[in-house]
Amino acid sequence: MAAPVASAEDLTNQLESKESQLEETQERKGVLTSTITAYQARIQRLTGAVEAIQNREAVAQQRLDAEQGRLETANEMLERSRDHLARLRDHLRVALGSLRERLVAMYETGRPELLDVIIGEGDLEDVEAQAEYLDAIHTADEAAAGRVRQLRDGVALTVERRAAAKGEIEHARNVIAEEAEELVVTRGALQGRQAELVSARGDREAALAQVRHHETELDGDVEAIQGKIAEELAATGSMPLPLGAIKPGSGSMIWPVDGPIASPFGPRTIEGSYEYHPGIDIAVPEGTPIRAALSGVVAFTEPEASSGGYGNYTCIDHGGGLSTCYAHQSAFAVSAGEAVQQGEVIGYSGCTGYCLGPHVHFEVRINGEVVDPLGYL
Repeated sequence: MAAPVASAEDLTNQLESKESQLEETQERKGVLTSTITAYQARIQRLTGAVEAIQNREAVAQQRLDAEQGRLETANEMLERSRDHLARLRDHLRVALGSLRERLVAMYETGRPELLDVIIGEGDLEDVEAQAEYLDAIHTADEAAAGRVRQLRDGVALTVERRAAAKGEIEHARNVIAEEAEELVVTRGALQGRQAELVSARGDREAALAQVRHHETELDGDVEAIQGKIAEELAATGSMPLPLGAIKPGSGSMIWPVDGPIASPFGPRTIEGSYEYHPGIDIAVPEGTPIRAALSGVVAFTEPEASSGGYGNYTCIDHGGGLSTCYAHQSAFAVSAGEAVQQGEVIGYSGCTGYCLGPHVHFEVRINGEVVDPLGYL
């Protein structure tokens, strides 16, 4: 029986190696999945930021369009004011020219009829009276010229104010235009970062696809090795059964196998002999896969030849003085020093050692002292 067990142990080493690779692959898959999820969240946040920038761009464009409309209106009003001012200046020049011409004509001709036409009828009996009329003409013309100048100055002030308003509108438009340009630059930067994240996410997704393919290959390898182990067990007369569902307990441990308790922990009488049972016996068919009740490190695997009544016997150290032991196995699936995870197959049920029928003898020890396993299951 030793040779098949040794062969099974070799296969178990291969199985452990593949399972270790599979665990690493699954961890990498988890990291890649988390990274892709994080990238997706960041991409969504950037998408929201880009949309917010685009909304601000739309508002800025509306403001810019409004200011541009105001500027065009101000330009039109300024041009009309400048045209009006030019016409007033022309009128002023004509009026002043006419005034000069009339005065020259009056002094050259000395004709009082001109005064009659300009300031009304009257007798010009002496030079003094004529001078007074001339003064009146001059005053009247000066008043007319003054009104024209006043109107000109008013229009000029209007032109100046409208030019100032135009300058303010241009400044406001330029400020808004700069703001819009900054928004465009910001949006471009955000979209560039978004594109980088999309590319990075694509790389991670491609890597994830490769990891998943490798995981599938490793699953196949594990199944193949398990098949070989089953063949070895069949050669010893113990065909392993399919791996069933995990039976959880109400405590920190899971059940090593799913079956009824054939013999409880504590005092018992077997074939008329009183003894203290250090564990519980769980009745299951021979070849049932045995699971580690808790994660830990295999302390030892002792074959039937040296274990006494325990048969093929495995104990796992869980740390803190806590350990579990599994007896009467038909074959081992782990070796001493190996790390095992909760639920991992460590062996197969049988009836080696002192045994009345196929079952798993399960012990829980605290600092080497046995305790009732039901307190942990």
